[in-house]
Amino acid sequence: MERTSGAAGVRCEEAMVFPRRTRLLVAASVASLIALVGPSAPSGVPFAGLPSGAATADVVPNRVMTWNMCNPCEESNVDRAAEIAAYAPQVIGVQEACVRDVERIRGYLASRHGLVYQVEYGPVLRNWSRCGGLPWSPGAYGQAVLSMASMTDPVNVEYPNGGSEDRGYMAVTTTLGGRSVRVFNTHLAERRQEPVRADQIGVLAAEVARHDRTIVLGDFNSVPAAPELAGMWDLAADADTRCHPALDGECEPTTDWQSRFDYIFLRGIVPLDQRVRPTPYSDHHLVYADVDPT
Repeated sequence: MERTSGAAGVRCEEAMVFPRRTRLLVAASVASLIALVGPSAPSGVPFAGLPSGAATADVVPNRVMTWNMCNPCEESNVDRAAEIAAYAPQVIGVQEACVRDVERIRGYLASRHGLVYQVEYGPVLRNWSRCGGLPWSPGAYGQAVLSMASMTDPVNVEYPNGGSEDRGYMAVTTTLGGRSVRVFNTHLAERRQEPVRADQIGVLAAEVARHDRTIVLGDFNSVPAAPELAGMWDLAADADTRCHPALDGECEPTTDWQSRFDYIFLRGIVPLDQRVRPTPYSDHHLVYADVDPT
Protein backbone atom coordinates (compact mmCIF):
# COMPACT_ATOMS: atom_id res chain seq x y z
CA MET A 1 0.00 0.00 0.00
CA GLU A 2 1.29 3.50 -0.83
CA ARG A 3 1.33 6.35 1.65
CA THR A 4 1.27 9.84 0.19
CA SER A 5 3.30 12.80 1.34
CA GLY A 6 2.78 16.51 1.17
CA ALA A 7 6.29 16.99 -0.13
CA ALA A 8 6.72 14.06 -2.48
CA GLY A 9 10.15 13.47 -3.87
CA VAL A 10 11.95 15.61 -1.30
CA ARG A 11 14.68 13.98 0.74
CA CYS A 12 16.20 15.57 3.82
CA GLU A 13 19.83 14.64 4.24
CA GLU A 14 21.38 14.33 7.66
CA ALA A 15 23.59 17.31 8.58
CA MET A 16 26.49 17.18 11.04
CA VAL A 17 29.02 19.84 11.99
CA PHE A 18 32.64 18.82 12.45
CA PRO A 19 35.90 20.68 13.04
CA ARG A 20 37.81 21.23 9.83
CA ARG A 21 40.24 18.35 10.33
CA THR A 22 37.44 15.94 11.18
CA ARG A 23 35.49 17.07 8.12
CA LEU A 24 38.45 16.27 5.91
CA LEU A 25 38.80 12.82 7.42
CA VAL A 26 35.09 12.16 7.02
CA ALA A 27 35.15 13.37 3.43
CA ALA A 28 38.01 11.00 2.66
CA SER A 29 36.16 8.08 4.22
CA VAL A 30 32.97 8.93 2.35
CA ALA A 31 34.85 9.19 -0.92
CA SER A 32 36.39 5.79 -0.26
CA LEU A 33 32.99 4.31 0.54
CA ILE A 34 31.37 5.77 -2.57
CA ALA A 35 34.07 4.17 -4.64
CA LEU A 36 33.09 0.83 -3.13
CA VAL A 37 29.32 0.97 -2.82
CA GLY A 38 28.16 4.04 -4.70
CA PRO A 39 25.75 4.26 -7.59
CA SER A 40 28.42 3.34 -10.11
CA ALA A 41 29.32 0.08 -8.35
CA PRO A 42 27.94 -2.84 -10.37
CA SER A 43 25.53 -5.13 -8.54
CA GLY A 44 26.80 -8.53 -7.53
CA VAL A 45 30.44 -7.35 -7.15
CA PRO A 46 31.97 -7.96 -3.68
CA PHE A 47 33.22 -4.92 -1.80
CA ALA A 48 36.97 -4.54 -1.44
CA GLY A 49 36.76 -3.37 2.16
CA LEU A 50 35.41 -0.82 4.63
CA PRO A 51 36.52 2.67 5.69
CA SER A 52 38.98 2.66 8.57
CA GLY A 53 37.22 2.71 11.93
CA ALA A 54 33.87 1.44 10.59
CA ALA A 55 31.73 -0.49 13.03
CA THR A 56 31.40 -4.21 12.46
CA ALA A 57 28.48 -6.53 13.02
CA ASP A 58 27.74 -10.18 12.46
CA VAL A 59 25.04 -11.23 10.04
CA VAL A 60 22.58 -13.82 11.34
CA PRO A 61 23.01 -16.90 9.11
CA ASN A 62 19.90 -18.18 7.35
CA ARG A 63 17.80 -15.17 8.38
CA VAL A 64 15.66 -13.55 5.69
CA MET A 65 13.65 -10.32 5.84
CA THR A 66 10.96 -8.52 3.88
CA TRP A 67 10.16 -4.82 4.27
CA ASN A 68 7.95 -2.45 2.32
CA MET A 69 9.89 0.76 2.92
CA CYS A 70 7.03 3.03 1.82
CA ASN A 71 8.33 5.57 -0.65
CA PRO A 72 7.89 8.45 -0.45
CA CYS A 73 7.99 8.51 3.32
CA GLU A 74 10.77 11.10 3.70
CA GLU A 75 12.46 9.02 6.33
CA SER A 76 16.18 9.00 7.02
CA ASN A 77 18.13 6.32 5.20
CA VAL A 78 20.49 6.27 8.18
CA ASP A 79 17.55 5.18 10.35
CA ARG A 80 16.34 2.67 7.79
CA ALA A 81 19.80 1.11 7.70
CA ALA A 82 19.89 0.95 11.50
CA GLU A 83 16.52 -0.84 11.52
CA ILE A 84 17.86 -3.50 9.15
CA ALA A 85 21.15 -3.80 11.03
CA ALA A 86 19.32 -4.45 14.30
CA TYR A 87 18.25 -7.84 12.90
CA ALA A 88 21.18 -8.39 10.49
CA PRO A 89 19.48 -10.77 8.03
CA GLN A 90 21.45 -12.67 5.43
CA VAL A 91 18.91 -11.90 2.70
CA ILE A 92 16.62 -8.86 2.48
CA GLY A 93 13.80 -8.10 0.07
CA VAL A 94 12.54 -4.49 0.01
CA GLN A 95 9.55 -3.06 -1.83
CA GLU A 96 8.50 0.50 -2.70
CA ALA A 97 12.20 1.20 -2.95
CA CYS A 98 13.97 3.89 -4.91
CA VAL A 99 17.30 2.72 -6.28
CA ARG A 100 19.14 5.72 -4.89
CA ASP A 101 17.67 5.13 -1.41
CA VAL A 102 18.78 1.49 -1.50
CA GLU A 103 22.24 2.62 -2.59
CA ARG A 104 22.47 4.92 0.41
CA ILE A 105 21.07 2.34 2.83
CA ARG A 106 23.57 -0.18 1.54
CA GLY A 107 26.35 2.31 2.06
CA TYR A 108 25.26 3.05 5.65
CA LEU A 109 24.96 -0.66 6.40
CA ALA A 110 28.58 -1.05 5.35
CA SER A 111 30.11 2.10 6.83
CA ARG A 112 28.16 2.27 10.10
CA HIS A 113 27.35 -1.36 10.83
CA GLY A 114 29.96 -3.42 9.03
CA LEU A 115 27.28 -5.28 7.07
CA VAL A 116 28.43 -5.63 3.47
CA TYR A 117 25.61 -6.68 1.14
CA GLN A 118 25.49 -7.47 -2.55
CA VAL A 119 22.46 -5.99 -4.33
CA GLU A 120 20.21 -6.67 -7.31
CA TYR A 121 17.46 -4.28 -8.40
CA GLY A 122 14.02 -4.95 -9.80
CA PRO A 123 12.53 -1.55 -10.65
CA VAL A 124 9.34 -1.38 -12.69
CA LEU A 125 8.84 2.40 -12.76
CA ARG A 126 10.81 5.56 -13.26
CA ASN A 127 9.10 8.09 -11.04
CA TRP A 128 10.27 11.64 -10.39
CA SER A 129 7.74 12.39 -7.61
CA ARG A 130 8.80 9.33 -5.63
CA CYS A 131 12.47 8.95 -6.39
CA GLY A 132 13.68 12.37 -7.44
CA GLY A 133 16.00 13.02 -10.33
CA LEU A 134 15.05 15.25 -13.21
CA PRO A 135 11.64 15.30 -14.90
CA TRP A 136 13.23 13.87 -18.06
CA SER A 137 15.39 11.40 -16.06
CA PRO A 138 13.41 10.21 -13.03
CA GLY A 139 14.65 7.74 -10.46
CA ALA A 140 13.99 3.99 -10.66
CA TYR A 141 11.41 2.53 -8.29
CA GLY A 142 10.33 -1.00 -7.40
CA GLN A 143 12.01 -3.88 -5.55
CA ALA A 144 15.54 -4.84 -4.53
CA VAL A 145 17.22 -7.86 -2.97
CA LEU A 146 20.28 -7.56 -0.76
CA SER A 147 22.30 -10.65 0.11
CA MET A 148 25.50 -11.39 2.00
CA ALA A 149 26.26 -14.17 -0.50
CA SER A 150 26.68 -13.58 -4.21
CA MET A 151 23.61 -13.65 -6.44
CA THR A 152 23.24 -15.09 -9.92
CA ASP A 153 20.61 -15.42 -12.65
CA PRO A 154 18.68 -12.23 -11.82
CA VAL A 155 15.37 -11.63 -13.55
CA ASN A 156 13.03 -8.65 -13.41
CA VAL A 157 9.47 -9.21 -14.64
CA GLU A 158 6.70 -6.66 -14.96
CA TYR A 159 3.22 -8.12 -14.55
CA PRO A 160 1.07 -7.85 -17.70
CA ASN A 161 -1.58 -6.08 -15.62
CA GLY A 162 -0.22 -3.91 -12.82
CA GLY A 163 -3.56 -2.44 -11.79
CA SER A 164 -3.44 1.21 -10.77
CA GLU A 165 0.37 1.21 -10.98
CA ASP A 166 2.97 -0.93 -12.72
CA ARG A 167 4.00 -3.85 -10.51
CA GLY A 168 6.28 -6.86 -10.92
CA TYR A 169 8.56 -9.41 -9.34
CA MET A 170 12.28 -10.03 -9.33
CA ALA A 171 14.21 -13.22 -8.61
CA VAL A 172 17.80 -14.19 -7.89
CA THR A 173 19.66 -17.36 -6.97
CA THR A 174 21.82 -17.21 -3.85
CA THR A 175 22.97 -19.56 -1.09
CA LEU A 176 21.77 -20.20 2.45
CA GLY A 177 23.62 -22.70 4.61
CA GLY A 178 25.66 -23.67 1.59
CA ARG A 179 22.55 -24.64 -0.37
CA SER A 180 21.31 -22.93 -3.50
CA VAL A 181 17.93 -21.22 -3.18
CA ARG A 182 15.84 -19.14 -5.56
CA VAL A 183 14.62 -15.92 -3.91
CA PHE A 184 11.62 -13.99 -5.25
CA ASN A 185 10.57 -10.50 -4.24
CA THR A 186 7.26 -8.95 -5.30
CA HIS A 187 4.75 -6.19 -4.68
CA LEU A 188 1.20 -6.87 -5.82
CA ALA A 189 -1.55 -4.44 -6.82
CA GLU A 190 -3.18 -2.25 -4.18
CA ARG A 191 -6.19 -3.21 -2.15
CA ARG A 192 -9.63 -3.37 -3.84
CA GLN A 193 -7.96 -4.83 -6.96
CA GLU A 194 -8.50 -8.50 -6.17
CA PRO A 195 -8.87 -9.74 -9.80
CA VAL A 196 -5.63 -8.00 -10.76
CA ARG A 197 -3.77 -9.58 -7.84
CA ALA A 198 -5.16 -13.00 -8.78
CA ASP A 199 -3.69 -12.59 -12.27
CA GLN A 200 -0.37 -11.42 -10.83
CA ILE A 201 -0.17 -14.38 -8.44
CA GLY A 202 -0.85 -16.68 -11.36
CA VAL A 203 2.19 -15.28 -13.17
CA LEU A 204 4.37 -15.45 -10.06
CA ALA A 205 3.23 -18.91 -8.96
CA ALA A 206 3.95 -20.41 -12.37
CA GLU A 207 7.59 -19.38 -12.01
CA VAL A 208 7.87 -20.35 -8.33
CA ALA A 209 6.56 -23.83 -9.20
CA ARG A 210 9.60 -24.41 -11.42
CA HIS A 211 11.90 -24.47 -8.39
CA ASP A 212 12.04 -26.95 -5.53
CA ARG A 213 13.74 -24.62 -3.05
CA THR A 214 12.37 -21.08 -2.98
CA ILE A 215 11.77 -18.15 -0.69
CA VAL A 216 9.10 -15.69 -1.81
CA LEU A 217 9.23 -12.30 -0.10
CA GLY A 218 6.95 -9.36 -0.52
CA ASP A 219 3.93 -7.18 0.01
CA PHE A 220 0.99 -9.14 -1.38
CA ASN A 221 -1.67 -6.58 -0.35
CA SER A 222 -3.86 -9.56 0.59
CA VAL A 223 -4.91 -11.08 3.92
CA PRO A 224 -4.19 -14.82 4.32
CA ALA A 225 -7.75 -15.96 3.54
CA ALA A 226 -8.10 -13.80 0.41
CA PRO A 227 -9.13 -16.02 -2.54
CA GLU A 228 -6.50 -14.52 -4.83
CA LEU A 229 -3.73 -15.73 -2.49
CA ALA A 230 -4.72 -19.40 -2.90
CA GLY A 231 -2.21 -19.87 -5.71
CA MET A 232 0.66 -19.16 -3.31
CA TRP A 233 -0.71 -21.31 -0.48
CA ASP A 234 -0.92 -24.23 -2.95
CA LEU A 235 2.85 -24.02 -3.49
CA ALA A 236 4.37 -22.79 -0.25
CA ALA A 237 3.87 -22.30 3.49
CA ASP A 238 4.27 -19.16 5.56
CA ALA A 239 7.43 -18.94 7.65
CA ASP A 240 5.05 -18.42 10.57
CA THR A 241 3.79 -21.98 10.97
CA ARG A 242 0.73 -20.70 12.85
CA CYS A 243 -0.41 -18.61 9.89
CA HIS A 244 -2.51 -20.06 7.07
CA PRO A 245 -5.90 -19.26 5.49
CA ALA A 246 -7.94 -21.31 7.96
CA LEU A 247 -6.46 -19.29 10.84
CA ASP A 248 -6.50 -15.88 9.17
CA GLY A 249 -7.40 -14.14 12.42
CA GLU A 250 -4.41 -15.68 14.18
CA CYS A 251 -1.87 -14.31 11.71
CA GLU A 252 0.14 -11.44 13.18
CA PRO A 253 -0.57 -8.10 11.42
CA THR A 254 2.25 -6.55 9.43
CA THR A 255 0.80 -3.07 8.80
CA ASP A 256 -0.20 -0.04 10.84
CA TRP A 257 -3.85 -0.73 9.94
CA GLN A 258 -3.67 -4.22 11.48
CA SER A 259 -3.73 -6.30 8.30
CA ARG A 260 -1.42 -9.15 7.34
CA PHE A 261 -0.08 -8.11 3.93
CA ASP A 262 3.63 -9.01 4.10
CA TYR A 263 4.81 -12.60 3.76
CA ILE A 264 7.81 -14.89 3.73
CA PHE A 265 6.66 -17.97 1.80
CA LEU A 266 8.89 -21.06 1.92
CA ARG A 267 8.98 -23.94 -0.53
CA GLY A 268 11.31 -26.86 0.23
CA ILE A 269 12.81 -24.96 3.19
CA VAL A 270 12.04 -25.56 6.87
CA PRO A 271 10.86 -22.57 8.97
CA LEU A 272 12.34 -22.17 12.45
CA ASP A 273 10.97 -18.85 13.70
CA GLN A 274 9.32 -15.71 12.34
CA ARG A 275 9.04 -12.29 13.96
CA VAL A 276 7.16 -9.09 13.07
CA ARG A 277 8.71 -5.83 14.25
CA PRO A 278 6.82 -2.50 13.97
CA THR A 279 8.94 0.39 12.79
CA PRO A 280 8.38 4.17 12.81
CA TYR A 281 9.95 4.43 9.36
CA SER A 282 7.17 2.81 7.31
CA ASP A 283 3.49 1.92 7.55
CA HIS A 284 4.59 -1.70 7.01
CA HIS A 285 6.40 -3.64 9.73
CA LEU A 286 9.69 -5.46 9.30
CA VAL A 287 9.14 -9.21 8.96
CA TYR A 288 12.04 -11.62 9.36
CA ALA A 289 12.37 -15.39 9.63
CA ASP A 290 15.09 -17.82 10.60
CA VAL A 291 15.04 -20.90 8.40
CA ASP A 292 16.78 -24.26 8.04
CA PRO A 293 17.88 -24.52 4.40
CA THR A 294 19.37 -27.99 4.81
